[in-house]
Amino acid sequence: MRNTLFAGLVAALLLAAPAQAADVKKGPAGDAFYTPPEAMPKGTHGTPIWVRSLTGKAKLTSAKSNRLLLYLGHDTTNHDTAISGTVHVPKGKAPKGGWPIVTWAHGTIGIADACAPSKIGMPAQYDQKLLNGWLKAGYAVVRTDYEGLGTPTTHPYLIGVSEGRAVLDMVRGARKLDRTLGKKVLIAGHSQGGHAALWAGSLAGKWTPELQVRGTLALAPASHLGEQAGLLSALSNPGPLSGLAAMIVRGIDVEKPALGAPTLLSDRARALFPQVDQVCLGDLTEAASFGGLAPSELFKPGADLTAVVAALNANDPETLKLRAPVQIEQGNADGTVIPLFTNQLVPKLKANGADVTYKTYNGLDHAGVVLDSKSAKDATAFVKKRLG
Repeated sequence: MRNTLFAGLVAALLLAAPAQAADVKKGPAGDAFYTPPEAMPKGTHGTPIWVRSLTGKAKLTSAKSNRLLLYLGHDTTNHDTAISGTVHVPKGKAPKGGWPIVTWAHGTIGIADACAPSKIGMPAQYDQKLLNGWLKAGYAVVRTDYEGLGTPTTHPYLIGVSEGRAVLDMVRGARKLDRTLGKKVLIAGHSQGGHAALWAGSLAGKWTPELQVRGTLALAPASHLGEQAGLLSALSNPGPLSGLAAMIVRGIDVEKPALGAPTLLSDRARALFPQVDQVCLGDLTEAASFGGLAPSELFKPGADLTAVVAALNANDPETLKLRAPVQIEQGNADGTVIPLFTNQLVPKLKANGADVTYKTYNGLDHAGVVLDSKSAKDATAFVKKRLG
């Protein structure tokens, strides 16, 4: 009887414990976790560096296990870099073939390391209801912080290849960490993350060929930034758009420093520009920061934006080819990702050969497309249809 009870206790403990690969090192506590060791591990992109339990606002309550992962990625110059992200595994027993995975790409939160979602979560944790719902439905959720967000290098904001690789390598790292995760993957994201999701969907076949990417879900994806850059000079009212534009300039500068994009900024914008690396989006949009600057005041009078626009166009998702089905959702009251540009994006993707379902929602603003019950229901229906 004693042996039977002991065996039952051991079995219960094994079922409760995450199926973690034995060779993944436990990472340090605090912010030291985000600084990789001097000797980076040998391996391909997506190789885990170290892991620890995830606590704080980024934790998903419907998960059996929440873990913080540092993994190997490639930066914009194709050198090894460390990227952070989180791994959330559903409750219950994994199905045959392992848990299907949703790899979630987060929206704009900032460029400063303190802004990494794995550290502070997202504003008002607006994405958690949707993500917890997917966990309850039996899908593992993994979330990258993106290159340079939380880790020592600088985040190349809205640079498509960087984002897309990070989203895919997050899946590879999670699968190497946890043996219960399967190969079936759906890529999803909102805002900046919608942009990242589309890039990941286009890169997956060559970058992570072992994954079975079943679809891409893009909620209010950023697009046509080159076209919008040409409109800034006509916008004379101060507002949050200036902070976003400053982040875009910083992203271009990370990818293509030779362009000297920050030198095109006005004196006032140049004085504020260091804040982009220091504070999160909410602070950047305050009146004491870029929120007090009109978009028309961002660049020097007569600044030649030709090279900047070319860099933005090179990162536009409208050029992408996606093999797996795509669903795009857009709120018609969105003042951040303007519906006009998403309306232009969809036919471009279709012309490139993508199978795109486009859903629009009257009265929904930028966050509403994630929070609203109808749009969230449509998103979840797409996830279930593609992943089973």
